[in-house]
Amino acid sequence: MSFIQLMFSSVFNCALFFVFVFFINILGILIYKRIAINLGILANPNFRTLHETSVPRGAGIVFSSTFVLGVFVLFYFNFLSKDLFFILGFGGAMATIFGLIDDIFDIRAIHKFLIQICLSIWMLIFFDDGALFSEVGFLATIKILLFFLFIVWMINAYNFMDGIDGMAISGAFYVSFTLTLITLITNGSLELVVLFTLLMASTGAFMLFNWPPASIFMGDSGSIFLGYLFGSFILITIIKDEISLWTWLVIFGYFFADTTVTQIARIILVKNFLKPHRSHAYQNLARITGSHLKVTGWVTFYHIFWLLPLSIWTVLIPNMELIAVFFAIIPGFIIAYRYGPVFSSS
Repeated sequence: MSFIQLMFSSVFNCALFFVFVFFINILGILIYKRIAINLGILANPNFRTLHETSVPRGAGIVFSSTFVLGVFVLFYFNFLSKDLFFILGFGGAMATIFGLIDDIFDIRAIHKFLIQICLSIWMLIFFDDGALFSEVGFLATIKILLFFLFIVWMINAYNFMDGIDGMAISGAFYVSFTLTLITLITNGSLELVVLFTLLMASTGAFMLFNWPPASIFMGDSGSIFLGYLFGSFILITIIKDEISLWTWLVIFGYFFADTTVTQIARIILVKNFLKPHRSHAYQNLARITGSHLKVTGWVTFYHIFWLLPLSIWTVLIPNMELIAVFFAIIPGFIIAYRYGPVFSSS
């Protein structure tokens, strides 16, 4: 039995690991917050933001760096496969660094897109030791192209959900908790359980500081990292038959509905639909209610008491997956349509 397997051989040891990572992140956030204020790494109010004061940003570097460091440690102890090490370790590090550069220098949109392309290519090259590129033919090319576009879409989609206090980070904590739970229920890969737990502890600590009213923002160093990470996890677990596509759709039920409806509506309603905006349903609802806490709290309630049980349902009774997907995304579709870009345009 390896050191890592021994460490996770009991619930008590798992709890100790969670607590250790959790407090390491709290310490890191407190240190980073002081540095960001001194260096002027701040999110200042503008036409897109929904906050009224300058807030330190770029703190996603803390939880993303913790996760990446954890990946390196796990690989050192021969617990992670080489493909996961390169995808999550080096790929996660690149996503974090690129995001931090954007937080500090506010790079142009075209450069962001090129970075996303690089991250997508990196993930596909190292997945299963490059097995995807060993396939030839039209269908193989289409598959690679779809995977590539999906990673780019996922990075952008998660960035879109970082528009009010606590929204993106509470979603990340919920997703990592749900993934940990269903992987344990299905007796899935211990490798994945450890990675999900590592992410859960890291994002849980940050959520304490980003919960409304937020005292710090994750910035692109957090949102780009999370989008890349979840996109990679989705492809890896589906292809390796660890977690089904339908379970993933349920887990991301609200985020999937909001981003999908918002983008389609903007393509139809807005001439320059690629420009930055703040017309997501959750952003409009935050303005209507005058409260980030109410909206983030409602979405968190939806995650825990609606999507989490449905996610468990998909793994306990797999033949009911499509029904679970329907129940998971329809409420989100309705809300996104009612209060998203259609509401903004009216």
